[in-house]
Amino acid sequence: MIILGLDPAIRTTGYGVVEMLPGKRAKILDCGVIKNTPQMPHSECVRRLAGGVRELISSFKPDCASMESPFVGDNAKTAIILGMARGAILTALAENSIITYAYAPIVAKRAVTGLSHARKEQVALMMANEFSIAVSDIPDDATDALALAVCHGQKALQCQIDLLGKPL
Repeated sequence: MIILGLDPAIRTTGYGVVEMLPGKRAKILDCGVIKNTPQMPHSECVRRLAGGVRELISSFKPDCASMESPFVGDNAKTAIILGMARGAILTALAENSIITYAYAPIVAKRAVTGLSHARKEQVALMMANEFSIAVSDIPDDATDALALAVCHGQKALQCQIDLLGKPL
């Protein structure tokens, strides 16, 4: 099973593509970021996010996707901007019939580190260890995306089915 993990943001969306192997093992296929500059209008950012996700789908043919569930604080403007990024990503996934599952950051962190409130550095260290790569080879914004992909893969294998939970 190939899983595309996504940590959405309007300026820097992290992604991680993993293949789940027998025995709850995972193999990293790719990780990185879809980057937009602060000078770009939001309309250009969402176009580029959707295009970047389409390219990932074309390259890796994921069976499903795992995305960070939205955190809505007190800042309505931030929530709206995050909603635009999520909408662009979900549109590209839906166009390709890829079911997407959402996990809270604490669930993904607990799945890969055993700690619900692990720091990004701890998650990166565990991901580097899991995939036998240098921590410096994992972009900061891709760390959580990899954790989200592994989290969904573990849950799917644990239940011995490919699709879990409520799709978005």
